Amino acid sequence: MSPTKLILKEVLNYEKHIYCGYMFNSRSRYLLSRIKREPVRMIYSFLVLSRKTDYYWLKKSKGGFLDSLLYLYFICKKNRLGEKLGFEIGTENIGRGLMIYHYNIVINPNSKIGENCSFHGNNCIGNDGKSKDCPIIGDNVSLGVGAKVLGSVTIANNIKIAAGAVVVHSFQEEGITIGGIPARKIR
Repeated sequence: MSPTKLILKEVLNYEKHIYCGYMFNSRSRYLLSRIKREPVRMIYSFLVLSRKTDYYWLKKSKGGFLDSLLYLYFICKKNRLGEKLGFEIGTENIGRGLMIYHYNIVINPNSKIGENCSFHGNNCIGNDGKSKDCPIIGDNVSLGVGAKVLGSVTIANNIKIAAGAVVVHSFQEEGITIGGIPARKIR
């Protein structure tokens, strides 16, 4: 993400409508979701903190004491909330429109994830332990509950990864469904 305030606002507004469109249609609904600490609200709050952390990380690298302080503030808040939700996610290499449905997700910061991807919880995306190479995931990819994507693999656009699948090979054909251990094409 380029360090401009306009891009940050655009991404946050886009994700706000994805997550909380129904929560922001009235003040009472919005307040009620905060009081009840609804999961979707907490996940959205984490993503906002993560996007702001990335923004101030890029800005602080150009110098500026205030940007460094804001980076520190947002990363502390993000890490605290991430610990509660079971998230180890940095959004610097994740396109806009990330949708997370449930808790417990680990994404290696070197992984590259496209736009409008969805994770259904208990997912792991990262290296395979043998090398530091991480997955490259295309746009509109959906990971089912417990799905793992490991190693130097490339996943094409519009792929559905079944629940519990372990992806250790690249899939270049768009629009398919993959599943199993190790993952293979289902449809």
